[in-house]
Amino acid sequence: MGEEREPVLIGELAERTGTNERLLRHYERAGLLRPERLPNGYRKYADSDTAAVLRIRALLAAGLPTRVIRHVLPCTTDKAAVQPCPGVLDALRDQLSALDRRAAELAAAREVLSDTIAATEARTAPAPG
Repeated sequence: MGEEREPVLIGELAERTGTNERLLRHYERAGLLRPERLPNGYRKYADSDTAAVLRIRALLAAGLPTRVIRHVLPCTTDKAAVQPCPGVLDALRDQLSALDRRAAELAAAREVLSDTIAATEARTAPAPG
């Protein structure tokens, strides 16, 4: 069984997770982390927050926004695997649909840009002589 370590301040959590302090404060504002506050105002993070930050980063890398991660995070394991909690699959499917729409928009924009480049190159080519 793993040994629980002492709670840590934000600097040590940043070091443990490779995440800068500004992002950790952002995760707190987004409702993803809930550190205890010491009387002097310092944030005190539980040992479990180290794993939570690593899961947050994995979910962000998967393209999920923090509003979706807030819903999904309680249903994740230490390996960032998502368990079937109520509403989670719907949230993930909605995000996948949004990514599909963005991909289609980017593909259309890329085609317009490519056509514009080709047309511009054709107009600047020297006339055969």
